[in-house]
Amino acid sequence: MTPLDGIPSQRHPDAPHLLTPRAQRTLEAIDGRTLDEMRALRDETERFMLRYKFGMDEVITKLSILREEFSQNHDYNPIEHISSRLKSLDSVIAKMQRKGIEPTFDTIRDTVTDIAGVRVTCSFVSDAYRLAELLTEQPDIRVLKVKDYIAEPKENGYQSLHLIVEVPVFLSTGAHPVAVEVQIRTIAMDFWASLEHKIYYKYDRQVPQELLDGLTDAAHTAAELDSRMERLHREVHGAPVHRRGTIAI
Repeated sequence: MTPLDGIPSQRHPDAPHLLTPRAQRTLEAIDGRTLDEMRALRDETERFMLRYKFGMDEVITKLSILREEFSQNHDYNPIEHISSRLKSLDSVIAKMQRKGIEPTFDTIRDTVTDIAGVRVTCSFVSDAYRLAELLTEQPDIRVLKVKDYIAEPKENGYQSLHLIVEVPVFLSTGAHPVAVEVQIRTIAMDFWASLEHKIYYKYDRQVPQELLDGLTDAAHTAAELDSRMERLHREVHGAPVHRRGTIAI
């Protein structure tokens, strides 16, 4: 399989006004066969990434249906917000290079499971587990991996329920299984994670220790808030206590 390093720009090679003079001279020096190979690699790359977008869309559709059904038929909707992101090809290749693995389509497919990502924000911890079960119990969803950072938070206090699921994408060439990462967290967890990301970005990951300690304390406070709000919610609505560790792989 041809490595993905050095994939040409998405700009059309026959549009010189989009290229710098140096790039245009380089392009003119390339023979027709090489240019055809570059175009074929570009097209294959676009098809490869498109499958992940479609897989992400499939998961979003499943969650959106659940959200609408809860809104129409129940007095409580556990889904507050759904967001998504697709990793850039440059980010995928950089990740492969950090792992010391040649970035080919096959190795990316086998190694990188978070190209397509969906994040679900809910109100309570019990909602996170309930949504995970509702999603993974669907017959066309296959659970590849579960990381329960709610039951076992990271050392810095990070909490979230991470699922790697495989969903079929039906194209004109047939069904293609695609891995999608699903993160499910409460509003408090999401707020904390957003703040942590901004701090790490501002300090280029060299965060002062006092800020790290403050983040950890804030994570504990957010977890306690989740717990208190959950108890109040159960007193009012009689919501069931969440079940942990029940997602089958």
